[in-house]
Amino acid sequence: MSSPPHRRVGRFAPSPTGPLHFGSLVAAVGSALEARCDGGRWLVRIEDIDLPRTQSGADRAILRELERLGFVWDEQPVWQSERAELYRAALNQLSAADRTYGCACSRREIADSAPATGGAHRYPGTCRGGLPPGRVARSTRLRVDAGQADVVIHFADGVQGEIVQNVECEIGDFVLDRADGQIAYQLAVVVDDAAQGVTQVVRGADLLDSTARQILLQRMLGLPTPSYAHLPVALDGNGDKLSKQTLARPIDTLPAAQLLCATLEFLGQAPPAALQHESQSAVWAWAARHWSLSRVPCIRALPAPVLCC
Repeated sequence: MSSPPHRRVGRFAPSPTGPLHFGSLVAAVGSALEARCDGGRWLVRIEDIDLPRTQSGADRAILRELERLGFVWDEQPVWQSERAELYRAALNQLSAADRTYGCACSRREIADSAPATGGAHRYPGTCRGGLPPGRVARSTRLRVDAGQADVVIHFADGVQGEIVQNVECEIGDFVLDRADGQIAYQLAVVVDDAAQGVTQVVRGADLLDSTARQILLQRMLGLPTPSYAHLPVALDGNGDKLSKQTLARPIDTLPAAQLLCATLEFLGQAPPAALQHESQSAVWAWAARHWSLSRVPCIRALPAPVLCC
C-alpha cells in the first residue's frame, strides 16, 4: 500500500544476526519518531539478505522486543530473503545498460593489489576490460566511470550536515552480486526503499559512507532518492560499536520506560528524569510532543549508557 506523496514514510531495517541491542534501538526510536512527527508512516523490514550471518529465530525475537517496547508499524514487516526477484530485475536493468561487468577477483587478490583507504580496499579495476585468461566471474560489479557527472555525490544529511563523496575515487567499482550468490546490501536496500515508498532514511552513522553508493544506484535505476539522517553510533566501554559481533548486551530484560528514556537521552532529547518511572505509553507521548531531529548530536559515535552495554 503506497502513501500520498506528501506524507513521510520511514523505516527500521534490522539484520537478524542476534537479539535487539541498544545500538539498533537508537535507530528504531529515531526513525519512528521522525516519521511520526508530522503524521507519517513507519515500516519494519527484516534485512536477512546475508544468509550466512542470519541467526535462526532472531527476526521474530526482534519483532517481539519492538512490540514489548511499544512500537507500532503501519504495514506487515517484509523479509529481504523473500524479494530476490526484485533484486535480480534491478541487476538485469543495470546489466542491460552496460553498467555492470563480471569480476574474477578474490578478496585476497584485491587486498594484495589495492591500497586501503579508511580500512577498505578500493577495487583496482582488474576485470574492467574483460576477465583474465582462464578465469571465471565470481561476482558482478557496478561500473563507476570517472567521466560520469553523477559519480560525485552531494547530499544534506539531517544530522551530520553536508556530505560529499566521489564514488569513483573513494570506492571504485563495487559489488552488486556477491561471489556466494547473494545480492549485495547496497543494491537490495535501494530496491526495497523504492518498492516500499520510503521517503526518509534515519539510521546509524556506521552506514553514512554507504549512502553515496546508494544514491548513485538510485539515479542509475531511475528511482527516487529519500532524505537521509544518520544518528550517532552507540559505543561500548572499549570504544567499539555496539553490535552482535562485539557481543552487545540484549535489552529484553530492561524496563521499557527506562530503556526508552535512555535512548531519548542518547539522542539529545533531554527527557525529564522522572519520566523513566512513568508508563511506557507516557514516554512515547512525551517523545512525540518533544522530538526534534535538530537536537540529535552532530557526531558519528557516542558512548552508550552503562545500563545498555
